[in-house]
Amino acid sequence: MLALTVWLCLPTIDRVTAAEPDVLAGRSKACPNCALQNASLKRKDLTGADFSGANLSGTVLHRARLARAKFTGADLTNANLNKTDLKNASLVRAKLSGAMLYESDASAADFTGADLADSKMGRARLVRATLNGANFRNAVLTGARIDEASLRAADLRNANLVEATLRRADLQDANLSNAGLVDAVLRDANLTGVNLTGADLYGADLSGANLSSADLSGARLTSAVLTGATLDGAILKGALMPDGRVHD
Repeated sequence: MLALTVWLCLPTIDRVTAAEPDVLAGRSKACPNCALQNASLKRKDLTGADFSGANLSGTVLHRARLARAKFTGADLTNANLNKTDLKNASLVRAKLSGAMLYESDASAADFTGADLADSKMGRARLVRATLNGANFRNAVLTGARIDEASLRAADLRNANLVEATLRRADLQDANLSNAGLVDAVLRDANLTGVNLTGADLYGADLSGANLSSADLSGARLTSAVLTGATLDGAILKGALMPDGRVHD
């Protein structure tokens, strides 16, 4: 009984860090608030693991299985998550600035409020993911699949979305100023109130998209497809239109 009492009185951090060796050895998948920065978890099966609040900055998770894993509030700054399985994972408010997620599959994952600034997410799969309020500033999302995802009020300033697909995505009130959207597919997307000032939409497919009250000042729409798009209340001052003229 005395031993149990002493253990219960130990500081929380002492008890948490004891889980780290077990995670590294593959004996456990529970490591909330632990310190695993720069660790190697490459190809590990961490399905359903709990890393809430953990420090995983610089950690290598290349090809790891992370479906349904919890990374709520975790620090994954500069982590390597290339080709990981993140389907249905929770990354709410996670720090992923500078992280690599090339060809990762984060379908239906929750990135609400996450920081993904400067991240490398080329050809990542984010179908039906929740990305509301996430920070993608300067992120590379070339060729990414973001169909039917929710990106309400997301910050995508200067993001590279060349050839990305965002069919039926909800980007209401998102900030895409100066974003690169060359040949992107935004068919039937909700772009209500979106900031697209200075964005490059050359050859983009915006057919059926809702651009009501969107700000496209100075945007390049050369060769873009606007068939069936709604532009009620949209600001087009200085925009280069599909027919080559500059809008008044």
